[in-house]
Amino acid sequence: MATTIGRVLRDRNAGLYLTAVVVSGFGSSAMALVSGIWVKELTGSDGLAALCTLALWAPLLLGPLLGTLADRTRRRPLLVAVNVGLGVLLLPLLWVDRVGGAAGLGLLFAVLVVYGACGVVTDTAEAALVAGAVGKDLLADLNGLRMSANEGMKLLAPVAGAAVFTAWGGPRVALLDAVTFVLAGGLFALLRVAEARPAPDPEGWRAGTARGTRALWGDARLRPLVVAGGLTMLSSGVSGSLVYAIVEALGHSPAYAGTLYVAQGAGSVAVGIASGALMRRVGERRFAGAGIALTAVSAVLLASPWDAVVLAGSFTNGAGLPCVLVAALTAVQRAAPPELVGRMAAAAGTLMFAPTAAGIALGAALVELVDHRLPLAVVAGARLMIAAPLLRSVAGRVTSHRPSA
Repeated sequence: MATTIGRVLRDRNAGLYLTAVVVSGFGSSAMALVSGIWVKELTGSDGLAALCTLALWAPLLLGPLLGTLADRTRRRPLLVAVNVGLGVLLLPLLWVDRVGGAAGLGLLFAVLVVYGACGVVTDTAEAALVAGAVGKDLLADLNGLRMSANEGMKLLAPVAGAAVFTAWGGPRVALLDAVTFVLAGGLFALLRVAEARPAPDPEGWRAGTARGTRALWGDARLRPLVVAGGLTMLSSGVSGSLVYAIVEALGHSPAYAGTLYVAQGAGSVAVGIASGALMRRVGERRFAGAGIALTAVSAVLLASPWDAVVLAGSFTNGAGLPCVLVAALTAVQRAAPPELVGRMAAAAGTLMFAPTAAGIALGAALVELVDHRLPLAVVAGARLMIAAPLLRSVAGRVTSHRPSA
């Protein structure tokens, strides 16, 4: 495993890409937390603060359409332009406190929505660019390391962002985030990748978008992974909504939830490092199925009345949850034709991540009606059912199969 990871880190393009992910991920993770705190301070409203997360995630519903942009232009210049553009986009937030009131709040939410849309474009363009810039034998390791880098930043950046906010306020956090995006744009500019200008597409945006979605859904090897990913993220939304009920059952204050998040993040970092080697050993489908089964175990552990067991459940959840996501992305990158990889990756992202919002809403309703252990038991059973078809798979791998458009 170490040898393969070393190959990834020695690859110039992979190294630059991962560095850009770390740099921009630090600013994004800090801003994601601070935006809610900022709105809470401005308005005193928990509901408006929670809407910050919705503003960042809502553009994901337009993923297939935004993914078309990544297939209709060269990906490296697009990544440079969008990252530098995000740096400029964040600058108006320096005046939010000065403007104040409804105008300041409206400015902040408008920036967050565009910020979320740009995030969908960069994620899609990154997936498409990396698929052609890095050897296919390194994609699994690279995607796993990207997951580790993102989760690692989620552990460190929110603390740093909260400290900066406390000391200097939201505008300084926005400025920090802007700088990280400009630096990431510079790193993407250093990538050495030969990209021909995409041929003119006779299809309109709607037809072009539908083509990528049809290609993804029509691929019998990719569809089970994407469906399993979406159902798993739906269940994760339910279980995630129960975290404060779990903490209360343990007899701790709500702040203890931070400890559970750290344990979960540590699990995600660990599995990200091992993802490439594990997928080569068992294949994408079984790797995804084993990860989902692991999250079923975690749901049982989270129902325990003992701190150590619940912490183990959080770690296990963090280790299992990314497996299907990394496996599905890697499979799409390997299978998709170059002219469709952006649209197919974006469609996969929407189908896998959008159900999280529905799961959160369902979990929030259930936690008010029943003991939290009942939804956790249902989640555990559901995840075993989701994992079963993947674990029964004989093929096990998605290699270079190319779907018909």
